[in-house]
Amino acid sequence: MIHILGLMAALAAPQGEAQALPNSTTVSADKAVTSYEPAYFRSANPSNAMDMLERIPGFSLDTGSEVRGYEGAAGNVLIDGHRPATKTDDLEEILRRIPVSRIARIDVIRGGAPGIDMQGKSVLANVIKTPGTGLQGLVAVAGNFVHDGRKKPSMRMELSGGTGDQTWETSARYGFGVDDGSGDGPGIVISPSGAVIQRSDIQSEGDGGEYNLTAAFSRPLAGGKLKLNAKANGDKFKFEEDQTTRLPSLVVETTDDTYETTGHEGGANYTRKLGPRTSLELVGLHSSQNQTIVSRYRAPGEDQAFGLDRDSSETIGRGVIKFKPLESLSLEAGTETAINRLESQTRLSANGSVIRLPAANVEIEERRAEAFVRSTWKVNPAWTLEGGLNFETSRVTSSGDVVLEKSLSFAKPRVSATWDVGPTTQLRARVEREVGQLDFDNFVASSSLNTGVVSAGNPALSPDQTLIGELTLEQRFWDKGSVVITASHARLTDVVDRAPIFVAATPTSPARVFDAPSNIGDGTHDRLSVNLTLPLDRLGVPAAQLKTNATWHWTEVIDPTTHEAREISGQRPLDWDATFTQDLPGMRTSWGLEVYGGWRKTSYKSNEIETYKLKTFVKPFLEWKPTSDISVRFELPNVTERGFRNTRQVFTGPRGPGVVATTYDRDLQFGRMYYVRLRRTFGG
Repeated sequence: MIHILGLMAALAAPQGEAQALPNSTTVSADKAVTSYEPAYFRSANPSNAMDMLERIPGFSLDTGSEVRGYEGAAGNVLIDGHRPATKTDDLEEILRRIPVSRIARIDVIRGGAPGIDMQGKSVLANVIKTPGTGLQGLVAVAGNFVHDGRKKPSMRMELSGGTGDQTWETSARYGFGVDDGSGDGPGIVISPSGAVIQRSDIQSEGDGGEYNLTAAFSRPLAGGKLKLNAKANGDKFKFEEDQTTRLPSLVVETTDDTYETTGHEGGANYTRKLGPRTSLELVGLHSSQNQTIVSRYRAPGEDQAFGLDRDSSETIGRGVIKFKPLESLSLEAGTETAINRLESQTRLSANGSVIRLPAANVEIEERRAEAFVRSTWKVNPAWTLEGGLNFETSRVTSSGDVVLEKSLSFAKPRVSATWDVGPTTQLRARVEREVGQLDFDNFVASSSLNTGVVSAGNPALSPDQTLIGELTLEQRFWDKGSVVITASHARLTDVVDRAPIFVAATPTSPARVFDAPSNIGDGTHDRLSVNLTLPLDRLGVPAAQLKTNATWHWTEVIDPTTHEAREISGQRPLDWDATFTQDLPGMRTSWGLEVYGGWRKTSYKSNEIETYKLKTFVKPFLEWKPTSDISVRFELPNVTERGFRNTRQVFTGPRGPGVVATTYDRDLQFGRMYYVRLRRTFGG
């Protein structure tokens, strides 16, 4: 490790502990916080906070986890030191609504600092806004043009304003989009002997429209500051597929799916100082969603229908007290409660006959409570220690097809340490117990009629638990460059994967075996990730930058069907992407390439192995700003015409050695798209 540190330190130019860096970058005296002033981003001519974050070395946006509750759903960006009091409003969208003119600076905290709630992240960005300065706005129109002739327009408007500490903002977005997971291509079926027994031509497409309305307001109140926000959204999506089989005989199969969703959310955040070293934060949040799915599959002699109606809601209350007895030490304690409800009705029929599904119609309620204490201690200029303990309890009740009641409780300790080896080299380590969250989608039945796969629900699931150890090395170099290497090892308990569920015969329905989410035992998860930000000025490409991210995953669990070791279902062995950008200030233009690496994920079911492969695709882009308030952006979102491949090996019985399988293979290509956007800002 010392040898590696020495090699990496050789890349870095010497820097003092509190000196101004080129391009308006400042490192704090304790080296934990790096402040990026607007001048740092001037050559890129950014439009909003998201544009600026994309240029910060060593930082990759984490929009948070889609889990219930507020504590575990955090992303890695704060706004004026606080998380937005929202869960359904995408963090990236929030950042794109903050114009450059409203940003004083962006602080990046690496490893932790007293008084900063790191949200469990090792690197955090804090967007510091300027006080309200009058009316500002944005109007944008865009068009997505698909290779098959479809044209999908969209539009958005944003307004913000205020004076002093009282601010408001609102946005409206409406548009149409396409599903790039559909496409055209061949489908084949291979017999156990290896012969092709069926050849098909598949044509599929999916598209729909959506709307999104948001509003936020903040003002001083009772010696503190109150922030309110609200959101309403809805979308309707339709998928159609025609599969024409020409071998062994001409057969036409059709699938039609319709998805419709509406949602609402309201949140409030109140902060107030209780003394020179003590502060209070209160958060309230309520959201609701309604979802309807209708699916129909038709083939000669076969007519299947699937429907789902689902209503869900979440109500959260949270309070945190922060105390900073010393400049080098901060303490905080808090509690959070949440009530989650789900009511789901599922139906499946074949040729007019109803098919019984396990957990088809259920009502679920979860009451969660969590208490936590945390502390951050700056031991000396080189060392920072952070520790905390969360204790959560929950009570889950289910009625309808599955009647149960269970209580769960878990302690989740965390310890992390940060060592500033040198002015530009940092080593971070953490040990933590993480507890997964029960996914309500796993509680209810689902179906994919075009593949014939029906999954049962399982409300008896328990959350998986993970004990993880992680080590991170970060080296900054060449003023704007950095490399971050992270390695971790995790031991998992109660892994949530797939296992068979048996349904007994009734007078009107035969016995059946369904695949369902289940706890299948213990496992391991090893991970290695590399994040590189490489400025290319010294390599002969002025005002250019290359950012790459790659993460390798190695997982292992004992298969409940074969009783042999395998990878965990749904885990991608490799995720990677790369972005090249170059600013041409003299032409008021930026251009570049985004490359999204192909990936594979495999699910292991009791009598089936299903693999999805997404192929690598490239997106060139060019953005021209003829004036300071107008920008035009061109993109080719899929210039490589990438597609995806779905392979299913279906066994005659439970998977095992010597069991013969039939293979279904679909290789679909989506084709190219062309995207153009015109945006104008005003005010400020």
